[in-house]
Amino acid sequence: MALVVAGFVVLDCSEPEKLAAFYKEFLDGEETDATANRVEIQGADGMRMAFRRDVNATPPSWPRPENSLQAHLDFHVDDLDAAERKVISLGGRALEAKDGGGPYEERGYADPSGHSFTLRLGAATAPKQG
Repeated sequence: MALVVAGFVVLDCSEPEKLAAFYKEFLDGEETDATANRVEIQGADGMRMAFRRDVNATPPSWPRPENSLQAHLDFHVDDLDAAERKVISLGGRALEAKDGGGPYEERGYADPSGHSFTLRLGAATAPKQG
């Protein structure tokens, strides 16, 4: 019998309800549990995330070194442009501005609370740039 029965990626933030809504929509998921200080979701692919209230949470400053990368999430997607449009429409923002002249295999973003993540093509379609 397994000792661990569930695992979550947990992000600290000042407003867990809002951050959970961002990831729930982005991952086509559902809320699975909520308390006053924590919201849990499960994405359509089974990924489990939780968002814990921390009124003193400060977002990482990546790629700037002042408050460097604290955690990083990678999401594999089939269409980078479509995934980017969804991220931006949900309140995320691009962290890396690259020349849009051709396809890249990954792009960096921040969620509405400032946590960084990368969208990666499931299978690379172009050589890595830079």
